[in-house]
Amino acid sequence: MNGKFEELIQSDKPVIIDFFAEWCGPCKVQSPILQEVAIELGDHVKVIKIDVDKNPQIANNYRIQGVPTLMVFKKGQLLFRQAGLMQKPQLLNLIRQNI
Repeated sequence: MNGKFEELIQSDKPVIIDFFAEWCGPCKVQSPILQEVAIELGDHVKVIKIDVDKNPQIANNYRIQGVPTLMVFKKGQLLFRQAGLMQKPQLLNLIRQNI
């Protein structure tokens, strides 16, 4: 997955990475928000979910210490990183600035 991950973040459109865990309550709240954002922005954004328990190497490489952690990449560059729940308006504003 690590090689594929590096390939995914090279996209010309913003890529939202949601580092989550199945056991995480806030992650369960973040998931439908990300689904709404993906639907609203359509082809202008990619949303990828990474389970930190199933992909510990990627989580370690990006120093994920808490979940949910959202990261936004475009053309391989990290544009944004935040641990904790992020609301839909904030996320939409962030992505629209980087489309």
